[in-house]
Amino acid sequence: MADEEDELPETELSYDQKKEIAKWFLLNAPAGEINYVAKDLKAVLSDEEVYKEAAMEAFPVYNKSHMICLEMPSRAGDVIVSSYSEITENEYLDPRTAQVAIVDHVKQICTKVRPANDEELPSLYIEEYRSALDAEIQRYVSESYPKGMSAVNCVKGKDTEGPGSEFELVVIITAMRLSPQNFCNGSWRSVWNIDFQDESQVGAHYFEEGNVELDARKEFQDSTIFQSADDCAIAIANIIKHHETEYLTALEVAYSKLPDNTFKDLRRKLPVTRTLFPWQNTLQFSLTREVEKELGLGK
Repeated sequence: MADEEDELPETELSYDQKKEIAKWFLLNAPAGEINYVAKDLKAVLSDEEVYKEAAMEAFPVYNKSHMICLEMPSRAGDVIVSSYSEITENEYLDPRTAQVAIVDHVKQICTKVRPANDEELPSLYIEEYRSALDAEIQRYVSESYPKGMSAVNCVKGKDTEGPGSEFELVVIITAMRLSPQNFCNGSWRSVWNIDFQDESQVGAHYFEEGNVELDARKEFQDSTIFQSADDCAIAIANIIKHHETEYLTALEVAYSKLPDNTFKDLRRKLPVTRTLFPWQNTLQFSLTREVEKELGLGK
């Protein structure tokens, strides 16, 4: 009787509440899984209007934050959808091919391309540095990341015509490995902000994120001498290679310890049986009633 009195009356969620909840699920979908989440969400909502509005707002944010890579029509190349290449909400610059991709965010496809305008491209002086760095990063990514993609965008000082002014390039590296049939998806995203300063110095600020739903984030700072375009490109690519290799090695060590350390700490110390689980002797169990009994899950 008391339980019935304590129960709260059910209240119908408002349109905006449903939309915000739907957006939360979409934005927090793991790498490569937003379409699976969207399909289930659409069925649960049973409200086409709520879903459409939530999807229209969430997909662009998700696509840019995950830096998804889309193939352009007629095999014109690939474009990375990111805030660094964004011209308008649905237009993204591919500086390598000097084309602008028009993107359907919800369908996650590139519908058409157009030539970039002069105002959307860097000056010839900046392009010399950008293209040289792009070539070195492409070489590094092809050797280090299976199916990895990269781009180099100018985000500041793109109209600079010669030495004496500062400008900034951003290196984007993104890679994704999807294996849903094995319940395993993962992605890698790294961003390097390369600040070319007038004091004959190049500063590199690094942000990277390896996403296997156990998010790992890291920042680095480094610098090198402002040299010719080709020499700068080689030096910067070597800096990136050094830090990413070092970081990936550290991640591999950390993830190899997950079964023995982290996963144990995630569960409560004692199951409902009030008996410690024998972690050192788990081979005696099978995924049957024995495990259920040990964990206190059986009837």
